[in-house]
Amino acid sequence: MFKGQPKGLYFLALANTGERFGYYTMLAIFALFLQAKFGFSNAMTSQIYGGFMACVYFLPVIGGMLADRHGYGKMVTWGIVVMFLGYLALALPAPQNGVGIAAMIGALFLIALGTGLFKGNLQVLVGNLYDAPKYEGRRDAAFSIFYMAINIGSMFAPATATKITEYFMSKADLIYVSRIPQWANQYLDGTIQPNALAQYTELAQTQGAWNGDLAQFSQYYIDSLSGAYHWGFAVACISLVFSILVYILGRPYFKHADINSKQLSDSGNTSVKVEELSPAETRQRITALCLVFAVVIFFWMAFQQSGLTLTLFARDYTQLSGLTGFTRFGFNILNLVLVVIGVYGLFAIFQSEKITSRIAAAIVTLVSFGSAVWFYSKMDSSIDVLPQTFQQFNPFFVVALTPVSLAVFGALARRGNEPSAPRKIGYGMIIAALGYLVMVFASVGMPTPNQISDGIMPDQLALPEWLISTYLVLTLAELFLSPMGISFVSKVAPPKYKGMMMGLWFAATAIGNYLTSIIGSLWGPLPLWVLWSILIAVCSLAAIFIFSIMKRLEAVAK
Repeated sequence: MFKGQPKGLYFLALANTGERFGYYTMLAIFALFLQAKFGFSNAMTSQIYGGFMACVYFLPVIGGMLADRHGYGKMVTWGIVVMFLGYLALALPAPQNGVGIAAMIGALFLIALGTGLFKGNLQVLVGNLYDAPKYEGRRDAAFSIFYMAINIGSMFAPATATKITEYFMSKADLIYVSRIPQWANQYLDGTIQPNALAQYTELAQTQGAWNGDLAQFSQYYIDSLSGAYHWGFAVACISLVFSILVYILGRPYFKHADINSKQLSDSGNTSVKVEELSPAETRQRITALCLVFAVVIFFWMAFQQSGLTLTLFARDYTQLSGLTGFTRFGFNILNLVLVVIGVYGLFAIFQSEKITSRIAAAIVTLVSFGSAVWFYSKMDSSIDVLPQTFQQFNPFFVVALTPVSLAVFGALARRGNEPSAPRKIGYGMIIAALGYLVMVFASVGMPTPNQISDGIMPDQLALPEWLISTYLVLTLAELFLSPMGISFVSKVAPPKYKGMMMGLWFAATAIGNYLTSIIGSLWGPLPLWVLWSILIAVCSLAAIFIFSIMKRLEAVAK
């Protein structure tokens, strides 16, 4: 898995790990922040969330075009600087009025612009490492490793956001309750319903900071929770400092890959393979890539519900308190880390060439799994969780299952049966549809969001296992689609347009991310099973389309 990879890959992957840790820490609480601080409706939250995600993944088109002219490394550096300024602005407390909203939108634009300069161009640098003939055969595995590193950062993000929220709420003598922010805003606006007011008053009286004045308590709770979220956003600034340090330290190992087509022609460098294409071949490749981009739009529309409707489902429809049994295991980030270490140790036992290495790997494996069991035995018999905590399962599954997927695909490759990258993308779309089929089963018979403005009865709440299972299936889809898609782009893109083509991959992601807002805007009137069925239909149609053009795509990929 790791053998024979260039050192530059690991520095680029670690730089991305730091950036993604900050980004997903912010994203884990972003929708909750919008509704808590500004009292936005589900529809407005969905529009802002979808618009921001669209900008984050559309601006790499601009970043790629600039890099094709001025250089990839230069754009990566500027991207980190601009992102830092954006996260810093988002972390600063702002008033709950038009000025605060404008400041937030400005901060979001800086984050999106910096990501546009950074994200796609960093991945082009990774791809350029594998243009050298001795590394070409390791390209798919490299992007799987790179993608795994992204998710290492993502895995710790929800737990970090949760711990920060709990810490600052505790300092304010408060406990987070998912319904209180909505009711507090409704009370201050004068729109709270009588039944909700009675429940809200009862909940408020259980808080340590309760002083008998519901109006003061409401404002205090909103300010305290918003302040905790602002501290969560500040984490991204720290993570970007880590990213730039790793990037600078590792530059000697990937400096040779920081060269675009024009610079390569001018330099006469022969260490990197230059592929000459006719205009017809260039058009053929760009057309094939655009067809793949059209498909992945609908994957990201479904997948990015993680931070929106799936988080709302976790908040409003899932049992969050009094969790018992083995379910508790996955909500402790230390347990998940130990499992990941154990999985990699297990693979090292079979892949190590020296007996001493195998013995060391076996010891690490046993200690890791044994420690996980011990820590689980020491957990409280009943725990409460926050809705954003569910978002740690997707990156955990990515990190834990990446060596499994590489082993399976490697075994198939040795037999000459490994599916092509476009075929893997098609399988990924089918698996994504199955992920939302799980949600259909979880949601049958549940009231619509509009019917639970006063809350939902405890016996109607879904077990956490439903959401965890959905994240597992969606992760399998992601492993088939995302790293393979990035690898496909880096391989097929015409040399003169590498930056722009990688940018267009993210533009397709941007469109898909914006389309998440359509599903979010339907969160209210529609039965939940209908909502998930729409996503099943979209993913299934996209799968049918890509298999219908498979021969054309596979011909280009050869």
